[in-house]
Amino acid sequence: MPALAPCLLATVMLTGEHGPEGDGSFAGNPARPEALASEPPTPAAGPTFLAGAPSFPHSLPDDPFASPPDAPDAAQFPPPEWHEFYFTRAAYSSYGRGWGRRSNSWATDYPKSDRQFLTVLQRLTNLDAFSYENAVLLTDESIRRYPFLYALEVGYMSLSPAEIEGLRDYLMAGGFLVIDDFWGTQEWLQFEYQMSLVFPSRPIVDLDLEHPVFSTFYDIEEIMQVPAYGRWGGRTSERDGYVPYVKGIHDDEGRLMVIVNWNTDLGDAWEWAEQPDYPLQYSTFAFQMGVNMIIYAMSH
Repeated sequence: MPALAPCLLATVMLTGEHGPEGDGSFAGNPARPEALASEPPTPAAGPTFLAGAPSFPHSLPDDPFASPPDAPDAAQFPPPEWHEFYFTRAAYSSYGRGWGRRSNSWATDYPKSDRQFLTVLQRLTNLDAFSYENAVLLTDESIRRYPFLYALEVGYMSLSPAEIEGLRDYLMAGGFLVIDDFWGTQEWLQFEYQMSLVFPSRPIVDLDLEHPVFSTFYDIEEIMQVPAYGRWGGRTSERDGYVPYVKGIHDDEGRLMVIVNWNTDLGDAWEWAEQPDYPLQYSTFAFQMGVNMIIYAMSH
């Protein structure tokens, strides 16, 4: 399998088809949905899409580190371009306040992490990927256009009944959810409870390295703990999350619907990989895992 060349990574950072339409599953990529026409529709009352730029061409903000919009207040149009792949982030309800905007925890590392990951993805694969962020509410039916969904900081997730139903329907229709960046027993218990509301009878199981997700593009031979920025050179864990795990939830046919990266922070590696002091082994693993998860999602 291809190796992620360090020089390529440094250069890059510096400078679904899932069933026929109408049966409740994903519409395939070859046909461009009407809702993504060049003239975007007038959004309905209430938030629809978040953070997809409302006009074209896109431009980077003056401050790429600016705080993200609050989920209830940022209704925007769907992305104005049609591509095979959108890095789609789940905008979910959460609780509490504190470091990392826990009351808006879905937006941690957003949008810089998403954009930098997409820049590398476009260099490493021939996947036709949209170059910018695409956050969507779990209650928006348009979520089914996007077979890949990313959610992080899920130790603060607190889903509404409508979000529970929306996520369940999305996954059962063929969607794929990546969970990232939550640590320790307390955050695990909160996430586990939330997923029990989505799937009361589906267990979360350990994935061993023989699972196809670890070899769809890169051969992953070790599950590495990726620390938050600045936590290397000693302890890389947070709270009591000493050992990294990759777990999953499967459907009735054995398809992996949810992949859970616990006690690790892939998104922080994507966000800070361009920093000269960020250790290469962590960013390399994070990008390799990200590419593998996307290729798996797009091919299963």
